[in-house]
Formats: sequence, structure tokens, C-alpha cells
Amino acid sequence: MALPISYNVRNVRQRWRVTLLAIGGIALVVAVFIVLIALSTGLRLALRDTGRPDNAIVVQRGSGQELTSGIAKDDADFIAVDGRVARDGGGRPLASPELVVAATLPRKADGTLSNVQVRGVGPMAFTVRGGVRVVEGRPFTPGLAEVIVGARVRERYRGLEVGDSFRLKQRDWAVVGVFEAEGGSFESEVWGDLDVMAAAFNRQDGYQSVTVRMSDPAEIPAFADDLARNPRLQVDAKPERQYYEDQAGPVGAALLFLAFFVSVVMGIGAVFGALNTMYAIVAQRTREIATLRALGFSRPAILVSFLIESLVIAAVAGVAGCLLALPANGLTAATGNVTFSELAFAFRVTPPALVAGMVFALLMGLAGGLLPAVRAARMPISRALREA
Repeated sequence: MALPISYNVRNVRQRWRVTLLAIGGIALVVAVFIVLIALSTGLRLALRDTGRPDNAIVVQRGSGQELTSGIAKDDADFIAVDGRVARDGGGRPLASPELVVAATLPRKADGTLSNVQVRGVGPMAFTVRGGVRVVEGRPFTPGLAEVIVGARVRERYRGLEVGDSFRLKQRDWAVVGVFEAEGGSFESEVWGDLDVMAAAFNRQDGYQSVTVRMSDPAEIPAFADDLARNPRLQVDAKPERQYYEDQAGPVGAALLFLAFFVSVVMGIGAVFGALNTMYAIVAQRTREIATLRALGFSRPAILVSFLIESLVIAAVAGVAGCLLALPANGLTAATGNVTFSELAFAFRVTPPALVAGMVFALLMGLAGGLLPAVRAARMPISRALREA
């Protein structure tokens, strides 16, 4: 004969002080667990959402990063005229050769210098990249030392408001606009005219990367194989989104490991807290346990009943932890280990993260309630009556 669920719910309500302590401990662990997952997810999504699925990016073979890549101008022109590269209405290849350098700028928070990625682009970049739009001010004028700044980098660094200027390579650069890029990593960059930046940074002999729009995205693997086999070229090509998502590989894995490590350490503490709570509840209810056994309830029924109580507490704590973690969604963080420059991104509290938090809470409840439940179920009636 099984004990009714209402019995467990009533017991949880009657011992609300002890219950609240258990709920609070588990909820905090769940909240930290979800927030750390949101941190890792935010970084991965910021990079994965960069670019278009029908774009391919070409960098120097073995470089792995645009900043350490180099492609000669003639090679870039050769890549751009490939028949699989799409063309605009005027017949021009949808190809964007780009220059990428790192600049140091002061943070708003404390004034310390940090690397910011600066990208030199031509007019075709806005067509090829897609999703990049100026939301404040105006686009930079080709031929002038003007820049537009990403929305996230503007939030984190001084001197990047529209109308400001900053010194870089013995030249003053005027900030004329702010742009967004659908939440992608470009929002952590500064963009300016390709030719002006090439002259300022003494990079007139080539580019760091070439991004091309493919007529058929399915052709990207064959396009990459042909470039790799060409003895004239020493380049690698990848789908643009895959390229940027790969940049998060080591950092994203480290953040995910941190999430699990910190959560496991805190979870062990929460499990011991739940154990103490449930053992205290068992000790307080010896007479009740004896009465249940005398009424004919079996040991398995009592075991299941105490486990249900523990899981009910854990479920409530899981919901509370999820609610505590939700305000972190959209908060901005930054990492400096992805592209040798600081990449700002938003925490992403996603449904899978919330589900993982609930599962983690239930596992803690199960681990914390199992041994006390076994003790309650194995308690002889005579002993329970004596201890009562």
C-alpha cells in the first residue's frame, strides 16, 4: 500500500523552516550552475551567429586566426573570381578582402588598456557579411580616417561614442557611427576603410582574410578542397559560421568545464546539506514512522515516500534556482582569449540550460534523500517506538 502524495506535501509544509533551508542551498547551486552554462552558451552563440551560412572565409593555411593570417592581393583576386562565387547585379564578385589588426583602448570600467579588434573593410563587406547595420550616426566615408564601432565594444571602452576620436598609429580616427551585427562577434570590433587602414598599418601588400558569398552553400567543401590543392595558394577555406564558432573551442570548453566543476563542488555541499536535513526529519518522525509501519505500510512504501519528499523539495529548489538565474540573461561579459582581443558577448539562459538546472536539482535531491529514506524504511517498529 502506497502513501498518498498529499501526505508528503503536508509534511513539507509543516516543517517549512527546515524545508526552506534545504531549498535555499539547492537553489543557489542550481542558479550558479545555470549562470555558468549561460556564460559558455553566450560565447558560443555570439561566435556561431557571426556571418552567414552561405559565406566562406579564406585564411592563410595553418594560421587559425585572421590576426596571424596573410593573403597576397593577387591571391585574393584569384579567389574572388572563382566561378562558384556569387555576383551582384553589376557582375562584381561578392568577395570582401579584409585587414584585421589589434588595437589597445582603455576600458570604461577601470581605464586599463585591452585589445580591441580593428577591421579594415571595403564597401562590398556590408553586402557580403549581411546583418550589419548602422544604428546610430552614419557609415564611414571611404578614403577618410573614420570608423564605425560595434554596439558592444562601444559599451565597454572609452572614447567610442559618436563624435569622439581616438589615436591609433599616429593618426586620429573619428567615430562616426555605431553598428549592430545581429548579436555576432562583429559587435566587438571597430570597422574602418580598408585602403586608409592599410596605409596606416603598412599592410598595402595583402590582406588577413577574404570572405566570399557562394552561389550555392553546398559548394563550400568542394571550393575549399580546390583551394587547398592549388599549389599557387597556401590557404584554407571554411564556412564562415563554422570558422567563428571554432574560435570558441578551447575557451568555450574551459567555461563549460568551469560550470561543471564549480557546480559539482557546490553540489556536494548541497547534497550534504540535504542529507543532514532529511536525517533530521527522520529523527523527528520516529513515532510517525512506527505508526505507519503499524498501520501496515511496507518498507518500500516508506522508502518511496521519503524519496518523494526529498524530490519535492529539490523540484521547488530547482524552480527557485531557475528564477534566480533568469536575470542573468542578457548580461554582458567579455573574454580576451578568443581572437587575441576582447570579445564581448551576452549571457544566454536557454531552455536547455534551465532543463539541465532542474535535472541537477533533482539529482541533488535524490542523492540527499536516498540514505535517510533507506534508514527510515529499515527502522524496526519496536526501535521506532522506543526512540519516539
